[in-house]
Amino acid sequence: MSETTPDTIDAIVAAAAASEFSLTDRAARALWLHALADALDADRAELLAIARIETHLSEGRLDGEITRTVNQLRFFAGVAIEGSYLEATIDSADGSLLPPRPSLRRMLRPIGVVAVFAASNFPFAFSVLGNDTASAFAAGCPVVVKAHPGHPELSRRVASLAERVLDESGAPAGCFGMVEGVDAGIALVQHPLVSAVGFTGSTRGGRALFDLACARPAPIPFYGELGSINPVVITPTAAATPDGVASIAAGLAASFTRDGGQYCTKPGLVFVPAETGFESVLSAALSGVPSHRLLTDGMETAFARGSEALLERSDVEVVFDGGSGADAASPLVVAVTLESFAAAPEVFLEEHFGPLTVLVRYTDADPAALGAALALLDGSLTASIHHAPDEDVPALAAALSRIAGRVIFNGWPTGVAIAWGQQHGGPWPATTASVHSSVGASAMRRFLQPIAYQDAPASVLPAELADGNPLGIPRREDGVLVVPAAAAAE
Repeated sequence: MSETTPDTIDAIVAAAAASEFSLTDRAARALWLHALADALDADRAELLAIARIETHLSEGRLDGEITRTVNQLRFFAGVAIEGSYLEATIDSADGSLLPPRPSLRRMLRPIGVVAVFAASNFPFAFSVLGNDTASAFAAGCPVVVKAHPGHPELSRRVASLAERVLDESGAPAGCFGMVEGVDAGIALVQHPLVSAVGFTGSTRGGRALFDLACARPAPIPFYGELGSINPVVITPTAAATPDGVASIAAGLAASFTRDGGQYCTKPGLVFVPAETGFESVLSAALSGVPSHRLLTDGMETAFARGSEALLERSDVEVVFDGGSGADAASPLVVAVTLESFAAAPEVFLEEHFGPLTVLVRYTDADPAALGAALALLDGSLTASIHHAPDEDVPALAAALSRIAGRVIFNGWPTGVAIAWGQQHGGPWPATTASVHSSVGASAMRRFLQPIAYQDAPASVLPAELADGNPLGIPRREDGVLVVPAAAAAE
């Protein structure tokens, strides 16, 4: 991949900062997001062909991902129009209070230029026009993308599409740009005109950039999605019947091998009740799963090394090994006892990007031992519980809620819906800021900062805070949430 020169980086960031994109209105930004969605949809065939060559992902998977990306852009357009994300709040002056209350009007406003680091495993949905870019645009922030080296031609093609569509639809010049190369990414994080960073990638790379963001003379927020093991607990009651074992095993096989196991939500650690026959049923479910070429040569090398390190351990038992290929990764399942896991949790909590999962066998003779093992878990994006329909699992739910941003019941985590209620973020090392989500409506909150106007003349107030609520957005007025009829009907 080519390296963007320092002068070019500076010019791109300066143009983004000068674009005054934050002054555009929500309706205009929604139109631009829809225009970008339409253009992606229209160029689907050409983009698919490029992505298929560069990523080794299937055409069906990539086609579905384009649809997801189109839907994301349109979803954030709707969130921008609806307006509640602004948290608009008005408190009228009241001199009878102690202390007296002035007139206060508060809302969220765009934070400034956002640097977006594209992900390797979602070349559309978390790349150039992916979730971070869409949410930043909807929030009113210009974006400079750092392209991922795993799909350079696709990145350039989508960036060209974005620049053309934004220009033709009247968006401010310079509101979008893209750079390439490792040094370019470092320069973006350190650039004084960049106000926030959205990152999806490895824990090591993300931590290095996070430290740079914090070490700046004026530190900036770094929203990194890093590593996640996504633990699963299968209760003895759930695995008590052959049908239960078969269903759960089939679901796990499909989930951890999906697209070569290259999902940030892949279940990589599964607590299974011992002596239920689960391992043999899982092996049968995996017997027809083919090997899958990973996204980059570096990922294939890392997966092979990680697999070999586990297989060399004396406390690890091989449950299923699909064999090694010259240029592809095959499913691998290993098992350890609960005691072995507790003795070396750092080994089994390491994320393996590829089709590998670790089973941890436990017995229900000592429930406290399972609880103690769960207490060793690191933060994850998700955690899952498979239980019988009427089984009492509040204690398990509480234990997993401590370490995960999303808890799934009788389902699998490889699938992140685009919704107002979604949470895609968890305690470190899953993300650097677990109070925010990188998927769903609240993803916009990362790129917003609050401002309060005290005793301000009407002429300086944004329309969203004006008397009479001319834009008809949900607002809190003197402590009461007011939802205009038009907003409620949307």
